[in-house]
Amino acid sequence: MLDRLLTPLNWLYGGITDVRNLLYDSSITKSLRPPIYTISVGNLTVGGTGKTPHVDYLVDLLKKTAPTATLSRGYGRRTHGFRIATDVDTADTIGDEPLLLYRKHGKTAGPDQVRVTVSVGEKRAEAITKLLEYSSDLQVIILDDAFQHRPVQPHLNILLTDFNRPFYQDQPFPGGRLRERRHGARRADLIVVTKCPDNLSSAEQTGIRQRIQVYSRADVPVFFTGFRYGKPVCFLPELGVQARNGEEVKSVVLVSGIARPEPLEEYVKARFSMLRHLQFADHYRYTPDDLEKIQRAVPPGAAVLTTEKDFVKLAPLVAEMGADATGFYYLPIEVKFLKDENRFREMSTQFQR
Repeated sequence: MLDRLLTPLNWLYGGITDVRNLLYDSSITKSLRPPIYTISVGNLTVGGTGKTPHVDYLVDLLKKTAPTATLSRGYGRRTHGFRIATDVDTADTIGDEPLLLYRKHGKTAGPDQVRVTVSVGEKRAEAITKLLEYSSDLQVIILDDAFQHRPVQPHLNILLTDFNRPFYQDQPFPGGRLRERRHGARRADLIVVTKCPDNLSSAEQTGIRQRIQVYSRADVPVFFTGFRYGKPVCFLPELGVQARNGEEVKSVVLVSGIARPEPLEEYVKARFSMLRHLQFADHYRYTPDDLEKIQRAVPPGAAVLTTEKDFVKLAPLVAEMGADATGFYYLPIEVKFLKDENRFREMSTQFQR
C-alpha cells in the first residue's frame, strides 16, 4: 500500500532529475571539463555500494605512477569550502572518508611513490581550480561520489551498484533509494557490481550484465568485485603503543557506522564469535557516551571490532578518554575482482598512454 502511495512522488522526483540531466546533456547548463584527467566514482543509489574501498583501490593503483589527488564533498564535516587535508585534520574538519584516504595515502608515501593530495570541497568545479593552483603537477584527480555532480564532466565515469540491491531493481526517492532514474546509467563509462559472492557464476554475471545494459550503453564494460578482509588490526599503534596480535581475537562486539552493514556482519559471524552488533548511522559522529556504551557491551576476554572508516573516528576518542585500547581492533578491507581486473586497470590508467 505504501509503495502505491509513494509512486506519484517517485515520478515527480524522477522527473525533476530528468529535467536537470537534460539541461546538462543539451549544454544549456554548462559543465567544466577539467584540464587534467579526472575520474568520477559514484552511485545511482544513496550509499551502501562500497564506494570508499573502490576509491581506495584506484588511489593505490594510480599513485604509483602519477601525481594523484582525491576530491570529496566531505560529507559529515563541520567545515565548509575547499580544504587540503593535513596531519591536523579530523573527521570533523574533512569528513571520515577523506580522513581515511589521507591516513592511507596522503600522510606518508613510500620512496618510489608520489604523495597523494586529499582535498574536500562542495563545489567541485571551483575546488578543481584551487586544487590545480595548489599542486600544478597533478596528472589525475579522483572525484569521490560525483556521479550526480553534473557541473564537472569527468573523463572517466565509474558507476557502482550493489549486487544485493542493483539499481535496476530500485526506484527513485522517496519510494526507493535512487538519486535519479535508472537510465542515468547511460553516463557510465564503466560499471562495477560490488559486494558479489565469490561463487558468482559466469552465467549469473551474464544475466546481471544484460539487465544492466537495458539502462546503460550497450557497449559499457561491466565488472564484478567482492571484498577481501584482512586480519584485525589493533588500535594501539595509532596511539603509539606496541600492538597485540590480531590473531588473538576470537569473541567480538562488532561496531559499525556504515550504510548496509549486512555483508560485514555476515563475514564477522563466519570468522569470529560475534556477541553483539552495535549499529550506528552512516558517517556517525561518535561521542564519549557512545564509547562508554561500547565498553559496557564488551565482556571480559572479548574485543571491539570495527571498520577502518569507524576506526579513524573512534581512535582519537579512545585516546582522549584514556580508554584501554588493547581490546579495540579494526578490520582492513580491500577490493578483489572476480575476473578481468587487468582490463579494469588498463581502462583506469588509459590517460598515461
